Formats: sequence, structure tokens, C-alpha cells
Amino acid sequence: MSEEKEMSFLDHLEELRWHVVRSLIAIFAFMIVAFVLTPWIFDNIIFAVAKPSFPTFRFLCKIGEFLHSDGFCVTAIPFKIQSRYMTGQFTMQFTASLVIGLIVAFPYVIWELWRFVRPGLYNKERRVSRGAVAAVSFLFFTGVLFGYYVMCPMSVWFFSTYSISSVIQNEFDITSYVGTIVAMIIGSGLLFQLPVVVYFLTQIGILTPQFMRKYRKHAVVGILIIGAIVTPSPDPLSQTVISLPLYMLYESSIFISAYVVRKKRKEEEAALRAEQQAS
Repeated sequence: MSEEKEMSFLDHLEELRWHVVRSLIAIFAFMIVAFVLTPWIFDNIIFAVAKPSFPTFRFLCKIGEFLHSDGFCVTAIPFKIQSRYMTGQFTMQFTASLVIGLIVAFPYVIWELWRFVRPGLYNKERRVSRGAVAAVSFLFFTGVLFGYYVMCPMSVWFFSTYSISSVIQNEFDITSYVGTIVAMIIGSGLLFQLPVVVYFLTQIGILTPQFMRKYRKHAVVGILIIGAIVTPSPDPLSQTVISLPLYMLYESSIFISAYVVRKKRKEEEAALRAEQQAS
């Protein structure tokens, strides 16, 4: 345990309160900036995934050109966005600003949480968790980018072109559209934390690479279920889009778990040799 001075339960609550307050201030500050820039954010970020000129669609079109196939090019995304509630646009402006504030401030929030937890850790626990803030932030932003550039455009294209009858026109409410985008981006960012979770569970002895390999088939089923839960309206395309990278994360987590086990084994063998030499 660190040699920090002992604190009472109320002292810990007070310390936690200030970490939470500073985190909320950071989120609120970025939220205000996003609120002011709302027109630009909606036109160039939120609604951009529904335009054929979006980078993902241009990339697919280039693949189609390389393969001499027009099936990859998205030339139109036929739907309209409406606001059917009096407070709909204001609510979505507030929601989008809050989510952007949370995403941008995420590394600082994790750092504040780490500052609160760190004094209670042993020196060895501090060493093995070194770089945790950077790793968590990197994986979160990777997940956010994956959600924005892969999940969102593919799902918007699928739902906008899906039709059970030519009589029906797709006119989505702004709350439904923004809610779908937010759910996919935040959900993807959180799900990409799997390697970090596996790393710490392996460190404390709860997980092993043998266990993860043994239950790989079960994990595939669980990943498919998670994909169905995270996607607002489960469909084969959306589930595949999110399940495939999650499976790759699971496989990479097995390697991470194996690395942790090998490292712990080497440290134990070195400590045993040192003890034998000392005796």
C-alpha cells in the first residue's frame, strides 16, 4: 500500500466528490463549445454519415471501381429527417452537445478516476497498471471512430434503403436518428474496452488464456448477443458489423492474457531464484 496518510470514509467521499466535480466541469466546458457549434456539427459530423460523399462510401466506391463492380457505390440515401415534437430539435442539440462533451473529455475523466484509485494501490499494482489511462483512452477513441466510420454509415444506409413496400416512405424523426448515432458511437467505444478488462482480470487471476480459448464458442454467441443489444434495431448487417471487430478484440485479448500470464510466471521464477540464492 502507498504511504499516503490514512483517510476516513468521509474524507474519501470528499475526495471522490472533487474528482467528480472536476470531471463534470470538463464535460460541461466541452459541451458548451459543442452547443455553440451545433449547426456546423450537425451539418458536417452528425448528418455527414447520411451523405453519399461520406469517406466510408467513397472508399467502398473505390473498391467497386477496383473490382469493376458498381454494386459497392452508394449514390443516394433516400430518407428525410423530421422533428415531430416541439422540443425535438432543442433536445437533440442538448443531447448531441452532451455526448460530444463526454467523448472529448473522456481521457480527463479517466485520469481523474485514476487519481482517486491510485493512492489505494500497492506499488506492484501501480506498476502493472502503468499506462492504463492512455490504453483506455486509445481503445475508447478507436471504438468511437469505428462506430462513426463503419457502424453508423452502414446502418444508416441499410435502414434508409430497407423497404417492405414501395408505398412506404422513410421519414425518420430527429430523436430516432440522433439516438441511433449516439448509441452506436458510445456503445462501440465502451465495447472496445475489452482488452483492458481482460488485462486486469488476468492480473488478479480471474481470467486465463486457457479459459478464454476453451470458451471461445460461447464467447462468439455472447458477442452476437451483445451486437444485438447494442444496435438499436438488430439486423444481420448491423450485428455482423459490430460482432466481427468484437471477435477480433476477443482474439487479441487472448494474446494479451497469455502475455500477462507469461510475464507473471517469469517474475515468480525470478523471485524464487533470488530467494534460493539468498538462502
